[in-house]
Amino acid sequence: MTKLFWCPNTRAIRGIWLLEESGIPYERVKIDIRDPNSRANPEFRSASPMGKVPALIDGPVRINDSGAMCIYIADAYPKAGLGPAVGHPDRGAFLQWTLFNNSHLEPAMAEKAAGLTPKPSQNGWGDMESTLAALRQGLEKGPFILGERFSAADIMLGSGLNFMFMFKMLDAEKEPQLSAYANKCMERPAAQTAARISSGQE
Repeated sequence: MTKLFWCPNTRAIRGIWLLEESGIPYERVKIDIRDPNSRANPEFRSASPMGKVPALIDGPVRINDSGAMCIYIADAYPKAGLGPAVGHPDRGAFLQWTLFNNSHLEPAMAEKAAGLTPKPSQNGWGDMESTLAALRQGLEKGPFILGERFSAADIMLGSGLNFMFMFKMLDAEKEPQLSAYANKCMERPAAQTAARISSGQE
């Protein structure tokens, strides 16, 4: 059975959301990443050498990057409909946007939170302004990042933007398009279930 290692109130919510959307049977294994003894779990470390969550075990597969996890589940379990198949016209956009949160949005968010001076010509993510502009443009087809079709990419982007609105890094009144998108993603039943689990309500 697919196994997901997770810790409450962390980015592991993405892994839970993903597997809830997929509909495949899975086992959740709680790991306290702040406790060295818990993090030392050998099976967990086989999937996550750095001791980070979420971490996935699916047969011989070991993944500890949430973006890669989304792509893997979409490909390995196509009946879930979480991503376009190889060769589909939307495949390139799916890959780009699934990885966008970890490669662009989070680094730009960290840079802004730390009060660092943006260096868009030096850093691969550019800066917060260009990152958000790219997202707005990507969502023009709407309501999801691939248009009408929800995909695993929306799990990554929706959760990232929701975090920014939740912690006042973005203002919903100034970013109505992004706010509406994040809300639409987070209203999904699987997202609501993941939020309850992550917060300890289930």
